[in-house]
Amino acid sequence: MGKVVGIFLLLVAVCVVTAVCNPQFLDAYNLANVVRRSSLFGIISIGVAFVIITGGIDLSIGSVVGLVGCVMLVLLGGVEQGGRGWHWALVLPTVLAIAMAIGAVHGLLITKVGLQPFVVTLCGLLVYRGLSRWIADDQTVGFGAGYHDPLFDLANTPIPIPGTSFDMPTSFFVLAALTVISIVFLRRTVWGRHIFAVGSNERAARYAGVNTHRTKILAYVICSGLAGVAGMLFAFEYKAIQPANHGNFYELYAIAAAVLGGCSLRGGEGSVLGVVIGAATMRVIYNAINLFGIPTQLEFAIIGTVILLGVSADEFVRRHLAKRRGLADST
Repeated sequence: MGKVVGIFLLLVAVCVVTAVCNPQFLDAYNLANVVRRSSLFGIISIGVAFVIITGGIDLSIGSVVGLVGCVMLVLLGGVEQGGRGWHWALVLPTVLAIAMAIGAVHGLLITKVGLQPFVVTLCGLLVYRGLSRWIADDQTVGFGAGYHDPLFDLANTPIPIPGTSFDMPTSFFVLAALTVISIVFLRRTVWGRHIFAVGSNERAARYAGVNTHRTKILAYVICSGLAGVAGMLFAFEYKAIQPANHGNFYELYAIAAAVLGGCSLRGGEGSVLGVVIGAATMRVIYNAINLFGIPTQLEFAIIGTVILLGVSADEFVRRHLAKRRGLADST
C-alpha cells in the first residue's frame, strides 16, 4: 500500500506542477485526451503486471496491439483496404482469441521448452510486426468513410459528466471494469495467489503443490488477452492504422507503469491499482512534455530514466528492508 500511496502522490505532484506552469492542462479537451490515453495504456499495463509478478517479462505487447488492430480492420467490412465483410460480433471474439493464443504460445515456449521470456517475447515482437505488415500489405488500413455499427459508435461516443463540460471516454469504463476484475482475481482467488507464489519463489511454490507451468501460461494468456482488448480500442480511437509503426514502444510504457506502480522485476510483488496510477503518471508526464514545449525526441529518454529510477528505488527499498529484518532477527 505504501508504494501505491507514493505513486499517487507523484501523480498529484506532476498534475499540480503541470497545471500551474501551463493552465491549458486543465482544459476539458486536454484532460479528456489524457484520460483516454491513460485508460488505453492502463489496460496493457495491467496485463504486463501479471507477467512481471510471476518473474517474467513480455516485450511483444506493442506488436500484439498492432497485429490485433490490423486483423480487426481487415476483417471488418468497413475497412478501406481489402475488407472481408465480417460482422463485428464475429470479428471481436476472433481477434481476442488470436491474442490469447499468442499468450498461450509464449507460456508454452517458456515453460515446456525452457526458453527465456526475454528471448521468446522479443522474437514475438518481430514476428507479429512482420505479420501485421504482411496482412495489411504494408498499407494503412482503416474504417471506411461513413462506417457505423453499434459497437463502433459506442466506442467513439464519450459519456458526458453531469454538471460539467467534461466527457468521459468509453475506454475509461473498460479500464475501471478490468481493474476491479484484476484486483479480485489476484487478491481473492487461488489462481491469483498462485501467481504471487510463483513470482516469490517458484521452487517453493512447486513443492507446495502449485502447478507453476500452468500458472505462468495463465499469466501470459492474460497479458496478451488484455493487449488484444487494448488493440481493439486503439483501432477504434485512431480509425486507421499504419502496420509498420502502430504500437511501437507501447511495451515501454506498460513496463514503466508496472515498475512505477510497485511491481518488482524480480517477481512476487505488484498492485493493480498502483499499475493503473503508474500508467496515468506516464501519460501525464508525456502530456507535460508537449505542453512545456520539450522536444519530443526526448520522450523515450525520459521514459528510460523513469524505468531506471523505478528499478533503482525498488532495489534500494529491498536492501533497506532486508537490512532491517536482519537487525530485527539478530536481536
